[in-house]
Amino acid sequence: MTKDQSTLFDHPEGYGAVSRALHWLMAALFAWQFLSAVLHAVDRDLPVTRFFWSWHMSIGFLLLVTVVIRGAWALVNLGKRPPHATGFLGLASRLGHLALYLLMLAVPMLAVLRAYGSGRGLSVFGIEVLAGGGERIPELMAPANAAHGLLGWALLALTLGHIAMALAHAYLWREPTLTRMLRGRPATVGVAE
Repeated sequence: MTKDQSTLFDHPEGYGAVSRALHWLMAALFAWQFLSAVLHAVDRDLPVTRFFWSWHMSIGFLLLVTVVIRGAWALVNLGKRPPHATGFLGLASRLGHLALYLLMLAVPMLAVLRAYGSGRGLSVFGIEVLAGGGERIPELMAPANAAHGLLGWALLALTLGHIAMALAHAYLWREPTLTRMLRGRPATVGVAE
């Protein structure tokens, strides 16, 4: 079976199994992150807030790793993915996805920078990823203190816009955009190896 015939790789008619798995894993992780952030903004002392917030850094780092893997996988599939629409909607879609990817990288990178600058280092799911130097480095903490939360809320707004547009494509305009991320592409029939 060739790469074009495999259901693992993307195809102009739909996304492959790897792209779909990474997309929905990230959707679940972002749901956790956004829920933890909203709860934290509402009441930091609630037990449910403390539970979700206690995993915020670890889930954020996992998201960063997943975004990098997904970006690399998208490059592997470049030119094979379903095409964007033409005209204004196509341009808006490309720019929206670019903004999503930039924010998905920037938000957790700022948090990693802040963790290192705090002198405590970074532990993810109890595993030390960056050793703390013990001394605070305010110059490393300042960008995250200024932008991590703000960019995180911008990422939430873009994510909600992404969901709204996917639903509009599916239910308003009756286009297969959402189907390509849910079911992938149609199975190849009668493929000889």
